[in-house]
Amino acid sequence: MARRIVRTIIQVVCLSIVLAAAVFFLDLRYRVLPPRLHHFLPEHHAGTVVTDITFLSCTNFFSECIMDTKEGWTRINKDVYLGETWISQGFIHIKRKKEEELDKAAGEKLVVDIRVGRLEPPAEDGIKWESRPGGIWIRRQTKIVDDAVTAVDVLFGADAVEVRPGWVMREGSLTSGENARITIRKGPPLEFKKPVLRLKDHKFKIIQISDLHLSTGVGACRDAEPPSTAAGCEADPRTLDFITRILDEEKPDFAVLSGDQVNGDTAPDAQSAIFKFAEPFVKRKIPYATILGNHDDEGNLNREQIMKLTSTLPYSLSEVGPELGGIVKDRQGREGREGGVGNYYVEVKTQKGDHSALTIYFLDTHSYSPDEKNHRGYDWVKDTQIEWFKKTHASIKDHSNGYSFVHLDMAFIHIPLPEYRTAGAPYVGEYREPPTAPGFNSGFKDVLVNAGVSVVSAGHDHANEYCMLDKKGEQLNLWMCYAGGSGFGGYGGWGGYHRRVRLFEIDSPADRITTWKRVEYGDTEKRIDEQIIVEGGKVVHNP
Repeated sequence: MARRIVRTIIQVVCLSIVLAAAVFFLDLRYRVLPPRLHHFLPEHHAGTVVTDITFLSCTNFFSECIMDTKEGWTRINKDVYLGETWISQGFIHIKRKKEEELDKAAGEKLVVDIRVGRLEPPAEDGIKWESRPGGIWIRRQTKIVDDAVTAVDVLFGADAVEVRPGWVMREGSLTSGENARITIRKGPPLEFKKPVLRLKDHKFKIIQISDLHLSTGVGACRDAEPPSTAAGCEADPRTLDFITRILDEEKPDFAVLSGDQVNGDTAPDAQSAIFKFAEPFVKRKIPYATILGNHDDEGNLNREQIMKLTSTLPYSLSEVGPELGGIVKDRQGREGREGGVGNYYVEVKTQKGDHSALTIYFLDTHSYSPDEKNHRGYDWVKDTQIEWFKKTHASIKDHSNGYSFVHLDMAFIHIPLPEYRTAGAPYVGEYREPPTAPGFNSGFKDVLVNAGVSVVSAGHDHANEYCMLDKKGEQLNLWMCYAGGSGFGGYGGWGGYHRRVRLFEIDSPADRITTWKRVEYGDTEKRIDEQIIVEGGKVVHNP
């Protein structure tokens, strides 16, 4: 009996080794393991200083492109070639230690600065630059200083930006790879206190920006309007120029980015695209919040990773949200929570005090239908999310106690509700394309109505930019709006559609919500389809 047990254990161990080796080599080529195992961002560990940095390039066929970990090397898991070549891959590697572990007696050095370029930079403070592969130059010294380099990361694209507090992106790109840029942090991580939203002069302006479809790099324009502007059009710069112009003209108090900020197919490094959409708000100190669309996670980061990263950025009020439901797989086999991520709310408070004047709900509408046989097309708001919304709405009712006016509620989603295609319903704006709402109706619209939510606004269908009224007889229930697509990396092309954004203005004493749109081309100064959708705290329609 004992021999049989030992033999069985040996067989299990051998089989495990064989399976582990098979998975390792398959994952090396085809990434069969979950993305979270590849994107733990080891370069962000706190409490250490960088003692060396180098670049290692190798072939895909004969090397794992990993330096000796026993010598303390850690790989930044971003291939500088972005997987664009079958032949080569390359990675930045760094060494780091805790300050107290540095061997001062042996003259062990730490990195105090990094530069990128073909030519050696001028010496500083009598310290010469040391050359490393890929056009990297480093300065090292034995003396411990407060601004020693403590973290290194890689971003991509000529238009890459750095938005994290304490981080600085170095000029120039590596001599190898797809416009790979080195960014560094000196000193300890910096915390950024999340802003509190408040009414200003009893008013509050929200800009809704949807379907930016940003890439890693400048991206290519799709369906540029007018067609005469298509030649040489770079999608991301044109998109962001439009957004920054509207921000400077409208000066909103808060921005909602309602999905597909990242164009997954053209964003092999989603982090670079995320930083680009955050930069206009960070620069202007405008708080913003995001939800995910069906394309955001088609790059190298999954939905939870995207929301976690976004929630850490300055002025971001984004949240991962609670874990709703069990683990499920999408049609690509990726794991996630049944209720998704990014289900949360933010409150707009009175000018003084702690009373809530407006609650804004954000819900994940997921991606594609999990039951394509019976319900083709796109996914829907799940029962777990509906229960979360009901409980949350009930639990925060007393937040507005003592508020002198009517407390208002709004909601934002990416994929529209089935009711967005109600035949014969009145609407204001342009209904250019068939709404690609879910084939299954989970009843979330009725839940919003019962909770007293005045308006829900979506993205997803780029060329639709109407507000449709949900009503029952003479009872006006809810406005269902579209933002309209704003990004040139996504499609346009319906009836000469011009990219646009939607704005909402809350007037507290009048308990009023007004909405309008602004366009990228054409009548750029006009408030298009301006309408009052809530008056006296109630949904109204003034044709």
